[in-house]
Amino acid sequence: MANINIKALIVNNLQIIHLRTFSSELNIFNALKTEKKMEKSYCPIDTFVNVVKGKRKATIILHLFQGNKRYNELAKLLTDISERMLTKQLKELEEDGLIDRKAYPEVPPRVEYSLTDLGREIHPVLKGMYKGGILFEKSIENS
Repeated sequence: MANINIKALIVNNLQIIHLRTFSSELNIFNALKTEKKMEKSYCPIDTFVNVVKGKRKATIILHLFQGNKRYNELAKLLTDISERMLTKQLKELEEDGLIDRKAYPEVPPRVEYSLTDLGREIHPVLKGMYKGGILFEKSIENS
């Protein structure tokens, strides 16, 4: 019979299990990290809607079309969402290439948001959606 070191075998197997678990967790983390990236859909309309849907994303873009805004300015304009949600929406818009975020190395920290070329390019579509929303609201009020 071969002399087997059972302790070493158990430790090695636990290390392999730990590495497999870590690898799985890393794969899940990477999938979650890249999940929010802009993706092409079956229909270009769906692609557009999937990018701009979210708590007040379209409104953020419309406000930034008027000029660069600091975080606190946006927070004052969008009083119906929490700061956490605003931060999340800004990060997603930045990841999708619709807005730029510029952080200044100052104390206290200053962050300014602006539209990218792509963000400016979709403004007419969002403006049309805004007008369509007004039409629907009038229809709701009249019924």
